[in-house]
Amino acid sequence: MYHRNMMLARSLLVVSNGIRLFAAARRQRGSRDFWMQTLFEHRRNTTGDLLEDMRNEGVRDTLKNFVRLNRDDFDHLLHLVRNRIAKKDTTMRKAISPLERLCITMRFLATGDSYESLSVLFRVSKSSISKIIPEVCDAIKDALHDYVKLPSTNTEWKEVATEFERKWNFPHVIGAIDGKHVSIIAPKNSGAEYYNYKNFYSIVLLGIVDANYNFMYADVGCQGRISDGGVLANSSIFGELENNNMNIPEPEVLSRQHTNNTRVPYVFLGDKAFALKHYMLTPFGGVPVRNSPQRIYNYRLSRARRTVENAFGILSNVYRVLRKPMLLEPTVAEKVVLATVYLHNFSRKRNSSQLYTPVGSIDQEIQGDTVNGSWRIDPPTSSMLPLAGIPRRSAAQIQQVRLYLAHEFITNYAIANQYRNQ
Repeated sequence: MYHRNMMLARSLLVVSNGIRLFAAARRQRGSRDFWMQTLFEHRRNTTGDLLEDMRNEGVRDTLKNFVRLNRDDFDHLLHLVRNRIAKKDTTMRKAISPLERLCITMRFLATGDSYESLSVLFRVSKSSISKIIPEVCDAIKDALHDYVKLPSTNTEWKEVATEFERKWNFPHVIGAIDGKHVSIIAPKNSGAEYYNYKNFYSIVLLGIVDANYNFMYADVGCQGRISDGGVLANSSIFGELENNNMNIPEPEVLSRQHTNNTRVPYVFLGDKAFALKHYMLTPFGGVPVRNSPQRIYNYRLSRARRTVENAFGILSNVYRVLRKPMLLEPTVAEKVVLATVYLHNFSRKRNSSQLYTPVGSIDQEIQGDTVNGSWRIDPPTSSMLPLAGIPRRSAAQIQQVRLYLAHEFITNYAIANQYRNQ
């Protein structure tokens, strides 16, 4: 009996010592875990206060610089996306609020800061941020879906054309089109799939812009290796354009023409990267003779295409994430780029317009001279580079239409100072 009791006592002592050592190890390890948790637990005492302070009346400019929106528009956007991005609290921790989620994403779009930097600034883990940003970008696109859309009726297309003629003196234009290579880090196991003619990895943003610098259409995700002539062919609207299924008005006689019955189609304006087609006008190739109709036509087309050039320029000037290679997988990069396009239109059409495009930010004409917008002052970037021009043969009919317009621009549609430096 005595021997059995001694064995039991020794066993209890071993178990007790084991429990004590285990508890000590947990305390030692727990101190390290607690230090990491403390950094993120302070989130509600720092980030919350920071965001609320910036939203107060006295520091409106701080919020504008931080998220690129004024307070009213930021609050309205938060209202639109709140239910889409809200998460439920758990028994372990409180969820990151919609306000914080939106602010993290807007700051990322505004600066392109790394997830590590955002983690320290907002006291939110890098892994959480990697989930928050694509989710919020999707929510922004869904909430603002009505801000970026192509006309769907004959009347709506004609309204776009009327505004182009009124502002840019170019008849029958239903949009200016362009594309940009958005730089990304080489995706894993992608080979040369995203490697473009400029020798970096990219996805392509294809955009169509109206007369007021607003995007009507955006397509993102075409791999950088796709020839620039194939970017439009790989877009979601190419088949509709080729088959005349977009309710674009039929060709008509120009409104200022009273003696010639030539019917001119309603067209998009592209540069030399695009093919001349029945729905697309492009410049004459080569270097036309000085003051010739072809030279004047090229000037007038380039002048009207300032809308899309300025839209892309302002977009990358405000949302600096577009100006540097994105450390993101292509699918996430697509979400980021599309979110900036929708925010561009949102800002242009609401109270943040003066903040987003202040006086002097867009190209202007003063007494016939072009004054560059402030966005052009930015130093060259390794991202948002143009598509390359590729020589192509075009149908004779649309070539005749282009030549007809070239002569109209020196007669019925001439504007002051168009011969200057031409």
